[in-house]
Order: sequence, then structure tokens, then C-alpha cells
Amino acid sequence: MNDILRIPFGSWVASVVDWITTHLGGFFDVVRAVFLFFYEWMEYILSAPPFWAVVVVVAALAFLARGWKFALGSAVGLLLISSVNQWENAMSTLALVLVAGAIAIAISIPLGVLAAKSTIASQIIRPVLDFMQTTPAFVYLIPALLLFRVGVVPGIVATIVFAMAPGVRLTELGIRGVDKEVVEAGQAFGSSPWRILRQIQLPLAKPSIMAGVNQVIMLSLSMVVIAGMVGAGGLGGDIVASLNRIDVALGAEAGVSVVILAIILDRMTAALGADRRARRRPSKPSRATTADAAPTPAADEAPLPEGSPRERAAASV
Repeated sequence: MNDILRIPFGSWVASVVDWITTHLGGFFDVVRAVFLFFYEWMEYILSAPPFWAVVVVVAALAFLARGWKFALGSAVGLLLISSVNQWENAMSTLALVLVAGAIAIAISIPLGVLAAKSTIASQIIRPVLDFMQTTPAFVYLIPALLLFRVGVVPGIVATIVFAMAPGVRLTELGIRGVDKEVVEAGQAFGSSPWRILRQIQLPLAKPSIMAGVNQVIMLSLSMVVIAGMVGAGGLGGDIVASLNRIDVALGAEAGVSVVILAIILDRMTAALGADRRARRRPSKPSRATTADAAPTPAADEAPLPEGSPRERAAASV
């Protein structure tokens, strides 16, 4: 009875994958070559200089982002990675995370804008994101291996699929959360939809969008072990090797290196989303000043409060 009612869903998916590998193999070879090109160049940029030069650059970026304490902590963390002989693996992992994260961000932000602008697109995109985010990575790693062969590229593809969902969701949430009065004021000034998006909605939605970028980077880094299982190497490869050999020492060194990279990337991307514009608060007036102050003008003669939606729209347009 069970055999009669059984739906051969797995056979259908296998047939689709076989058809894709047969008829679209050339296209996926081109995609593989492009991803591999970006990864190799990023790995070369991070690995070619001496380690102390990379430490100095990262510390300088950390100082600009969050101050000297974060710069000192980043330098100490990177020196610790070098001292446990995990520098090359860490740079390979960082290259994979940066390439996969950049591609995921480049796809997720436009999709989030589209979902915010179109209800139909949002209703189509959301179930797809739910499927991508809840499906175990090993499931879509199988067709990735068939299409892109063993190596770093299947790891990049799996990372992109797994990590891009928060970028889409938070971009849509940020744009939908922009005050409608600000958008209407921009329309009243005759701005085009593209100009409203570029000069009003995206700047006001920046904190939410950057939170999505932060989550994309963090999820990309969480996939290093999966990437190591398909031959990507790096810290994920050492973690997989430590699991196979029950090597606690190697696992601890690779794991701590992943944690250090995660902290540095998390703090830097969080700093990019922070609003660093100086906002001076007026000092509290003294009692004498308050008593001698001029009477408040009438409500109909009072100027528009600074930072009101209409003024912000006018300033941005």
C-alpha cells in the first residue's frame, strides 16, 4: 500500500539535476571559473603580504571603526592566530567569507528593494527565503557538488544560499519602515521614484540594511565547516580533520581562530551601520535665562521644527 501511494519526489529532483548537468554544464563551468577567480585573487591579496602588514591594516581599520581598544584587541587576536600556525588557513577562510558575503549582499539588497516595492514580489520571495534558510546545508550541497565539482566553489555557493536570507528580509523591513510622510514630501517636490529610493529611503533604512549585512557576514562565517567538508580547506578543513582524528588540539586552535575572525568582522560591520553624525544637544537653560526669555510665538507663526519629515525630505532632495 505504501509503495502505491509513494510519490517519487526524489527521482524527479534527480532527473532535473541530471538534465541541468547535461544541458547547462557550460554555464555552470563559467560560474565556477568566475567564483574561483574572485576567491583566488582575494586569497592572494590577504596571503601575499607579510602577516604583520595585514595585522597593521586590520588594526588601522578597527581604530577608525571603533577606537583604540578594538584596534588593540584585533591586533592581539590576529597575532594569536599567527602564533598557533593558523594564519594561512585563516586568510583562506576570510577570503571565502568575503567573496561569498559580497556576492550574497549584491543579490540580497536588490531583492529586498524589489520586495519592499512590490507586494507580489514579496509574496513570492518570502517562501523561497524560508526554504533556503530552513533546508539543511547538506541537502543543497549535493547538487552544488554535482554542478561545481569538489573544491572551494561548492562551499561558496552553499554559503551564498544559506546567508542571503537575512539581507533580503532586513532590507525589505528597513525600506517599508521609512516614514510615509517623508516619501510623500519627496513626491510633492517632484522627485522621481529612483531619486526617492536613493536619497530618502535607502539612507533612512541604512541601520536595518547594515544589520542585514552584518548577519550575512556572520552566517557566511558559520558555514566554514561545511565548506571544509567539500574541499574548500582553510579553518573549516582543519576542523573537519580534527573531527576525523579526534584531535582536540587542532580543533581548539582552528575553532579559536574562527571565533577571533567572527568577532572582528562582527564589530566592524556593526560599526559601519552606526550613525556617526555628531548631534549636539542644546544645554539646559538656567532659571534666570528661562525667566528672561522672550514669549513663545504663536503656533501659526512658529517655524517648522528642525529635523521634521518635510524638512528632511527637502534637504535630501
